[in-house]
Amino acid sequence: MARHRRSVITIWVVLMIVCGAAFPLLANQLQAPDYGVDEAPSTRASTLVRQYFSGLGDEQDVIVFDSRDGRIDDPERQAVVDRILAAARGESGVVTVLGPFDPLSRNQVSEDGHAAVALVGLRGDAGELPARAAALQQAVTDVSGAGVTAFVTGFSPITNDLTTVETTATTQAESLGLPIAAIILVLAFGAVLAAMLPLLLAIAGLTLTFGVLYLLSFGLTFDAFLITIVTMIGTGVGIDYAMFIVSRFREELNRRQVTGRDPAAIAEVTGVAVATSGRTIAFSGVVVGISVCSFFVMKSPIFREIGTGVLVSVTCTLIAALTLLPAILAVLGPRVNTWQLPAKWRPGDVRSDTAAAQGMWARWARLVIRRPVLFATAAGAVLVLAALPIASLRYGIDLGTKSMDDQPTAKAQIVLDRSFSAGAVSPIQVVITGPRDAALDAAGWQQARTLAATLANDDRVGEVETLINDDRILLDAVPRVAIDSSEAIALVRDIRDNLSTDMPGTQVLVGGATAGFVDLSDETTRKLPWVIAMVLGLSLAFLILIFRSIALPVKAVLMNLLATAAATGLTVAVFQWGYGSELLGFTSPGFLQVYIPITVFVLLFGLSMDYEVFLIRRIQEAWEDGHDTDAAIAIGIEHTARPITAAAAIMVAVFGSFLIAPIPELKQFGFSLAVAIAIDATLVRLVLVPALIKLFGDWNWWLPAGLADWLPRVGEHRSAAVDVG
Repeated sequence: MARHRRSVITIWVVLMIVCGAAFPLLANQLQAPDYGVDEAPSTRASTLVRQYFSGLGDEQDVIVFDSRDGRIDDPERQAVVDRILAAARGESGVVTVLGPFDPLSRNQVSEDGHAAVALVGLRGDAGELPARAAALQQAVTDVSGAGVTAFVTGFSPITNDLTTVETTATTQAESLGLPIAAIILVLAFGAVLAAMLPLLLAIAGLTLTFGVLYLLSFGLTFDAFLITIVTMIGTGVGIDYAMFIVSRFREELNRRQVTGRDPAAIAEVTGVAVATSGRTIAFSGVVVGISVCSFFVMKSPIFREIGTGVLVSVTCTLIAALTLLPAILAVLGPRVNTWQLPAKWRPGDVRSDTAAAQGMWARWARLVIRRPVLFATAAGAVLVLAALPIASLRYGIDLGTKSMDDQPTAKAQIVLDRSFSAGAVSPIQVVITGPRDAALDAAGWQQARTLAATLANDDRVGEVETLINDDRILLDAVPRVAIDSSEAIALVRDIRDNLSTDMPGTQVLVGGATAGFVDLSDETTRKLPWVIAMVLGLSLAFLILIFRSIALPVKAVLMNLLATAAATGLTVAVFQWGYGSELLGFTSPGFLQVYIPITVFVLLFGLSMDYEVFLIRRIQEAWEDGHDTDAAIAIGIEHTARPITAAAAIMVAVFGSFLIAPIPELKQFGFSLAVAIAIDATLVRLVLVPALIKLFGDWNWWLPAGLADWLPRVGEHRSAAVDVG
């Protein structure tokens, strides 16, 4: 890369222009999040609704009319409603509109006469529904007037507004987090130009990621939340990877006293940086990839989408770190230290392991290893205490409508809460057929009528509509509560587990948005042990390969697991129990977003390996160079503590900035990642790791002879001269 630096940089400039131009196109390809589960009851129910009740469309939405200053059925206002309905019927994809004043309408005007609803059936696949819902929203808004306001709500309209709010929130979070990251980088490197390189790498990696995702969007579906995840992870990982390589590059410049424009010497220094820190981040990237691939055991599109997006992001960032960054470093050479801070603000230069053993962080390491049992016990106790709330973890889906005050669907929800049933935006759909989707027999008809009557008399249900086609029945039950509430979830479970259990010979499938949330929660609960086992097992095997040790990988896996558990426990305490909710500006729904804990576990386990591999490899280098275990610990921590601390501070700033977002899932995601990274870089890397390595002693480096002969030597440290030779 150093020898062909001009060609490499030219290729990257072209790539960034092309991929940058693709980003707006990717934004247009974003679709509603798919919370479904393959072959789940809710998915099968939706299939039957489309097959036998196609007149309802593929999605049922609601137009909400509000007339606060007069009755909605006054002639002038009713004329406005009629014009809005006519505009709605003319929109592409609208298959049916049942207005509040139509002969077949039922209970579609509020008791006080100030509000009304119209039922709309939209036809289309996952890629078409969001755009058609947006067009319908615009058409309705354009015709509103004369004291009548109208808003469209439903699953696709809500996710459209959620996309708008999340995109804005992501931009605001980045505008807060990136300047903080830039300041930390300048302080960490002591030079402005060096500090800009990690930001440049993160931008390059993200730009390439968006270009690749745009190409993949023609065969896969992506939503706004994925773009937020990709932005967060890509920014954090890109800055981390660049910091490690740039730090090693500057260290080698100092060690070799390269000060002039000597292309051969600069190329050699670049080679050493990539052969050491570059190899480390490559190993780290593989661990992240291994972790993320566990998402594919989940039978849900949203997890496959997250897995694909993060895998692409990490891969693109690695490609940039191992190609573009070395080329830029080769161009800059010693000029990487341009625009330095005053001497008292600059970090000290470390030229040798002997000097490193006397540094500030080395002295801290020696303090820890003098009392390893005390420090390990104290740090472990803190992490276990933080992890205890996991025992009460509950899953759910909060669509975030309360956080979208200025959006049409939020305004519609206010009217529904005031004048109708909150669950009108997406009724619970109960599909009743004979065995294997066959027609109902006489006994099945009687059982269906009994179930319909039971639901109609349930205090949790506002209204039940019965539809019949080809001897199959669809019950549309409108909950009195919001579709993403714990009460609505409990209603779905009650229908499945109790109300429909005494219907022998009859198939009862519960569908709708709330039922989809329940199925996703159940799938997450079922597959979580498999995901954990895959991540731990595969990561352990890979770490044994690169560390050529048994104790070090086992320790790394257990420490990462403990840190992740602690972060998740704190997230439960804050977002499920509600501690600090006033400070952070949210109201706890009593659960965590169903995909947050497992996503955070997988991502954090992979991301925290950055620091683990970076630190352990440096300790291992010192040990392989002839230092004893105590000296190796001190040298390794001295060389890595500053970049790890700075990188962690940057990740905390980037992830923590999402706490300003109004959407609950962004707050939860940002909080979990920020807390976990902070725990990992402090209690784990600076306390538990040195303490446990001290306690293990020579066992740290033990590998059974037979296994040592069989394993390839992909992670073995060699001298810098051999590495670049």
